[in-house]
Amino acid sequence: MTRTAEEIAQAHKACLDGADTINVVIATHAKGSDATEADFGHDMTHDEKKARVARSVGYLKYQKTLTDWDKEDFTVIDKAITDADAFTG
Repeated sequence: MTRTAEEIAQAHKACLDGADTINVVIATHAKGSDATEADFGHDMTHDEKKARVARSVGYLKYQKTLTDWDKEDFTVIDKAITDADAFTG
């Protein structure tokens, strides 16, 4: 399947959103009991946070296997993958 430039752009945006989810969940977890209702995932258990991060990183890793990327920047996405692997490991 060949993706259009628009589909690639949408997928990259979705990857950035996934990276953001990973970063926010990990940051909320790091706050511990200082997390508030304003912090995404504040009401999740540690296992639920790990599962949420694992789902997001799975998507990012799948997307990275696709070979039709052009000049998209994966710096933030790559760091999120590394952080997610450390968090869920």
